[in-house]
Amino acid sequence: MTTRYTHGGDEHIFVEIDEAMSLEAFFKSLSITNAVREADIKGMTEICPANASYQIKFNPDIIHPDDLMAELKRLEQTADVSDAVLNTRIIEVPVYYQDPWTHETLMRFRERHQDPTGTDLDYSARINGYDSVDDFIKAHSGAPWFVSMVGFVSGLPFLYQMVEREKQIQVPKYLRPRTDTPKLTVGYGGSFSCIYSVRGAGGYQMFGITPMPIFDPEQKISYLKDFMVFFKPGDIVKWKPISREEYDRDVAAVEAGTFEPRIREVMFSLEDFNKDIAGTNAKLEEALYAN
Repeated sequence: MTTRYTHGGDEHIFVEIDEAMSLEAFFKSLSITNAVREADIKGMTEICPANASYQIKFNPDIIHPDDLMAELKRLEQTADVSDAVLNTRIIEVPVYYQDPWTHETLMRFRERHQDPTGTDLDYSARINGYDSVDDFIKAHSGAPWFVSMVGFVSGLPFLYQMVEREKQIQVPKYLRPRTDTPKLTVGYGGSFSCIYSVRGAGGYQMFGITPMPIFDPEQKISYLKDFMVFFKPGDIVKWKPISREEYDRDVAAVEAGTFEPRIREVMFSLEDFNKDIAGTNAKLEEALYAN
């Protein structure tokens, strides 16, 4: 797809790298937005990267929209993802699948769902061709996930499954959004998983809940004292299915200030990943659990 540039009102330019999310589109968007940031264009006030696109906010009294668009197109020519390498981190995120809180919520909103008689996991497993919910959970938690953007509400990560495209889970959103979603729900919509950082409305299918806070505006949680939002684009996540007992233990540790996420620094190469997806994922998981 040819990159598409459009004006968004008087103060924004929206740039769509590709219609479909891919790691190639993400890295191209990252390369361009880094170049835009380094260019320090006069009149530009904000850069907002997304999954396979980005948006620029600017002051039209300082720079003409056509001049900014021309500069963005010039910078696109400098973007090179042939040697895309990212120094990042892999993070273990515990998930209590089929928990009672998201179950109670999804049952309250069955009339808004494609399958009023089952659960979100039942429906997701069936339409993706899995024989059971347990098999579906193994698929969801089996491979790492790439954080492609953070937003919608403060701290909410969008996560892209790091498997071959034909193996990716695809699940539509609810027919009509819910007015309630428990805080720290692990959800799914389209080709993206997410974690709801706060309680509120939502339309993603609900699979479970994590005891690990990812947003703390008061910055009282030990690992969020430096910045209130935990995730950043480029992070890699490995879901860890846990039991109710493990969930309660982790919640108690969070409240006591002793919970620390398992995090390891890693290097991710897009070229190596495309050559050997399974091998790259195995190395990432090995790094996560190395002593």
